Amino acid sequence: MNLPAAGILFVVATPIGNLGDFSPRAVQTLKSVAAICAEDTRRTRPLLQQFGIDVPLMALHDHNEDEIAAKLVARLLAGESLALVSDAGTPLISDPGYRLVRAAREAGVKVSPVPGAAALIAALSVAGLPSDRFAFEGFLPAKAGGRRDRLQAVASEPRTLVFYESSHRILDFLGDAASVLGADRHAVVARELTKLFETVLDGPLGELRSRIAQDPNQQKGEFVVLVEGAGDDEAAQLAEGRRVYAKLAEHLPPSTAAKLAAELTGAPRKALYGS
Repeated sequence: MNLPAAGILFVVATPIGNLGDFSPRAVQTLKSVAAICAEDTRRTRPLLQQFGIDVPLMALHDHNEDEIAAKLVARLLAGESLALVSDAGTPLISDPGYRLVRAAREAGVKVSPVPGAAALIAALSVAGLPSDRFAFEGFLPAKAGGRRDRLQAVASEPRTLVFYESSHRILDFLGDAASVLGADRHAVVARELTKLFETVLDGPLGELRSRIAQDPNQQKGEFVVLVEGAGDDEAAQLAEGRRVYAKLAEHLPPSTAAKLAAELTGAPRKALYGS
């Protein structure tokens, strides 16, 4: 008995805003598969209807991916081809899907990309910051303590830093970034890329936070925040600040040790506290 040839799992990028960015190949691929796995079927269905794509939709998200990955791989092994999409942009970039992709590859199923829009690449292309090497951090923790811890961990990173952020946390993020990374660190805030109200603002982190706080319109939408990497002087300053902090913390409360170490070395205090 001959077994059917395995299908293909297509990882398909969708527009991040402007529908004109949906490639003809992506549309044709989605029309050709047996089913489409989507992070949120309520957001994906209108897009499919707009392009006349009448294919069954399945929800695949963080809460069910482990559970249904094996079933989807079984369908692929039986000869069906499937597509994976996210709410917008390229799947797996701060979105679910890697467990399914890994399971498919481990089963010997071909996984094929259908490339297109990605907010982080779009933002990098217009930011005017070094893009030959960058570190993508995605969404930081929602709680202030976790967010600051992650910022402290990358404070001396020399590569351009790229973050995603939501409208209801953008001011908190910029405030913490200014405190931990330094208010004078150059940054770019790209908002609503490819959409009607797209804006790209640049300047020191502290100044950007003030500008956006004064303009409620700039607090709406989806954000990519890019921060210039630490220069040699900044990295050395931070390293010295952490060395001094570690010595002072042996004899003083952490908050006092961080305050004194910052005053002595010029390193951002919040990048020392808890380091």
